[in-house]
Amino acid sequence: MPRLRDLIGAVLAVVLVVVAAVVAKMGNATITPLITPSARTFRDFTEGAPLFAQWLPHVGIGTPFAVLIAAAVVLYGPAVSARMSWRPLMFLAWASSFGWVLSLALVDGWHRGFVEKLTAKDEYLYEVPGVTDIPAMLETFTTHIVDGQIGSWTTHVSGHPPGALLVFVWLDRLGLQGGVWASMLCVVVGSSAAAAVAIAVRALAGDALGRRAVPFLVLAPTAIWIGVSGDGLFAGVAAWGISLLALAAARTVSRPWIFAVGAGILLGFTVYLNYGLTLMAIPALAVLIAARNARPLLGALVGALAVAAAFTASGFWWFDGYQLVQVRYWQGIAQYRPFAYWGWANIASAVCAVGLAVPAALHRSFAWTRLRSLSGLSLLVIAAVLAVAAADLSTLSKAETERIWLPFYVWMLAATALLPPRTHRFWLAVQAIAALAINHLLLTNW
Repeated sequence: MPRLRDLIGAVLAVVLVVVAAVVAKMGNATITPLITPSARTFRDFTEGAPLFAQWLPHVGIGTPFAVLIAAAVVLYGPAVSARMSWRPLMFLAWASSFGWVLSLALVDGWHRGFVEKLTAKDEYLYEVPGVTDIPAMLETFTTHIVDGQIGSWTTHVSGHPPGALLVFVWLDRLGLQGGVWASMLCVVVGSSAAAAVAIAVRALAGDALGRRAVPFLVLAPTAIWIGVSGDGLFAGVAAWGISLLALAAARTVSRPWIFAVGAGILLGFTVYLNYGLTLMAIPALAVLIAARNARPLLGALVGALAVAAAFTASGFWWFDGYQLVQVRYWQGIAQYRPFAYWGWANIASAVCAVGLAVPAALHRSFAWTRLRSLSGLSLLVIAAVLAVAAADLSTLSKAETERIWLPFYVWMLAATALLPPRTHRFWLAVQAIAALAINHLLLTNW
């Protein structure tokens, strides 16, 4: 049986989610998450609060596959992770995570759950046909951010730096047009975060903890929002950036400077995928502290600055974009989402995304003995928690954070490695049941 303190953490997390859901339905204009006279708008944007979803019990083609994958990971995941050679295990983790993400997406159907996720009017692919000149797009990108003018970018493109749109434009230029290829890219890269995080944990905290984390990284409820969203793609890119930095800092590779530069390139590019991913600097700092090695910082800075220089030379000044995106943010639905509710309901949505095993394990990451020894695993988890706290307090993330904060959640999942091994099957089952319940009872918007 799970230990009492672990159960208390999970129960408190459930209480938070229930309270957030109840408060959202109370109808008090001072606290409801969406103040609007429109019943339809309330249904579309608030019915599933604290998640961005609507109540719609359903099954789909992905249901039997999701159940089978969940059962296999619960029953055999811990044992396989403990015994398999490391490199094959990482490929298996990636493949299993890919299958879990894809099967959950297909619960909503091939078209609704996968093909059409990125083709809506608010999404990136809507703007791709209009980008006939990439240098011109980059040079004029900021002039289209603010809404209410001719040529304003669609919601997701305007809300992100041009790197996000550029990825899908490049995909189109390679001849991989349409929603299938775009969604597949997000799922492939996003699901790879399971391997990236495990590699970083192993480098900084040892082989045993790296292996214990693997089944939880595979069978995470975050998979619901990785498939399919651009933020799943961002999470994968950022995870590999931190992972390469961990390998360089821990000196587990023959040429750490190459890995450091590679980490800088990936992390530098994430800043041009999502403005909020500047907060990945916190996990990056945690890596250097845990490894007690600041040498990779120089190589990482070289890589990151090279990316920044390329975008700047192309005509996009990041700070202009950041200032204008705040104007666009408050032009939209954010003005109807009061911080008095979302300041704490965001955390309830985070619980739904990471599952109950994380709040059950979180207190272990903050144990004084682990903090005093600068435990690599604890520092990674705490860094992710701090990044989420900073994003929340910025008031620029109100609702939809089950998707937006995916790049931070994948690191919080690592805390589960600290749970007693004899309870792993129990907590994996809890994770699987939560993900399956959310995906089958609610129609998530991302």
